[in-house]
Amino acid sequence: MAHPSQLGLQDAASPVMEELIHFHDHALMIVFLISTLVLYTIVAMVSIKLTNKYILDSQEIEIVWTILPAVILIMIALPSLRILYLMDEINDPHLTIKAMGHQWYWSYEYTDYEDLGFDSYMVPTQDLTPGQFRLLETDHRMVVPMESPVRILVSAEDVLHSWAVPALGVKMDAVPGRLNQTAFITSRPGVFYGQCSEICGANHSFMPIVVEAVPLEHFENWSSLMIEDA
Repeated sequence: MAHPSQLGLQDAASPVMEELIHFHDHALMIVFLISTLVLYTIVAMVSIKLTNKYILDSQEIEIVWTILPAVILIMIALPSLRILYLMDEINDPHLTIKAMGHQWYWSYEYTDYEDLGFDSYMVPTQDLTPGQFRLLETDHRMVVPMESPVRILVSAEDVLHSWAVPALGVKMDAVPGRLNQTAFITSRPGVFYGQCSEICGANHSFMPIVVEAVPLEHFENWSSLMIEDA
């Protein structure tokens, strides 16, 4: 969960998000080193009056500053491509959930069960209980078993939406008439918040996403109760 004045990313709750945070730190360090070198060069050129004739016309220096940026780009591109393919991996999911975007709420259907589905609306501010977050809490949470591969099928019924949960490293566009899929594994129990990340109309800000990761035994009890209530 993000907090006020937070500078970094949210704490990772999935292996993919951990990889994304590591890559962010890796790229940020490279940018910091480049910025430091450029700043030093500018300060040196402005403050030092002496001129080195070998810097003004040097074949060796031109070779270095041509090859070095290419090497730096490779150092950034290879880890980036690795994570990109990791995010597309969907291996033997234990659970499949269909998330359908509407104006302006989400509906979830657990396709492995015959009759398990519900709509998820934002809880109005006046109905919040102590400890709940304004504009982020829903009346029905999407409950998943922790440490289990979960596949999410994302689509929309009316306009473009986007199903995004930052702590899980998941963001998938919901396109009417098209079924997109993504997957995640929650590495710890908890409640993880997200929001629609595609401008979808007047109430775009009021269709939050809440994913609750629980142990498998608790998930089985929850699913049984939901089916009985249905």
